[in-house]
Amino acid sequence: MTVSLVVGGVWWAQGEEPAGPALAAGPTPRGVAAPTGTPKETPRKVSAAPRKAAATPRPQPAPAPLRRSRPTALAIPAITIEAPVLGLDLDKSGQLATPPADNPRVVGWYASGVTPGERGTAVIVGHRDTRTGPAIFLNLNSLSPGNTLRVARADGRVAVFTVDRVRTYAKSAFPDQEVYGTTGRPELRLLTCGGSFDRKGGYASNIVVFAHLTDVDRQI
Repeated sequence: MTVSLVVGGVWWAQGEEPAGPALAAGPTPRGVAAPTGTPKETPRKVSAAPRKAAATPRPQPAPAPLRRSRPTALAIPAITIEAPVLGLDLDKSGQLATPPADNPRVVGWYASGVTPGERGTAVIVGHRDTRTGPAIFLNLNSLSPGNTLRVARADGRVAVFTVDRVRTYAKSAFPDQEVYGTTGRPELRLLTCGGSFDRKGGYASNIVVFAHLTDVDRQI
């Protein structure tokens, strides 16, 4: 099975080197959807003794944006991913190249754009599968809000992002501005192909992970 990744509503033809759109910054993306649902509670005995009110935890301040430094590795603990990061640029038609299909365990970062941790929206792409089988982003759509993404950088820091939402967009209605636009804070987008697949048309959709910077660590 070959990859047919759609970015910006452009289909990457089956058997060809995939490509994506120019990643120009646009207007502020739409708001982030909060997770829904009510957690189940285990029944417990009620004590007659008065209880002290639990202290409300103070929200942690957002880390300051980092200076520019190229990413070297991506780790996603929730789906057991550790991958080296290659720099990618636009081709002559203004479309983003992709990681080499013969190395399905690497991911690619748009090197002319924002680096992960800088103010703005950084973009990392990866294959879901290739002719040889599953690739690095096979299970990307199983991520949930609250999962963490860790990006090691050349300056020795690790930019830690928290997932806000995961969306699947049809190739015919890909929201460029929502995905690539900046919100004024450090954010990260992970992209791969998804949706239904057929041999003639390839994948019908793109999976996009939206995340924002929540911590900065030092590499050990």
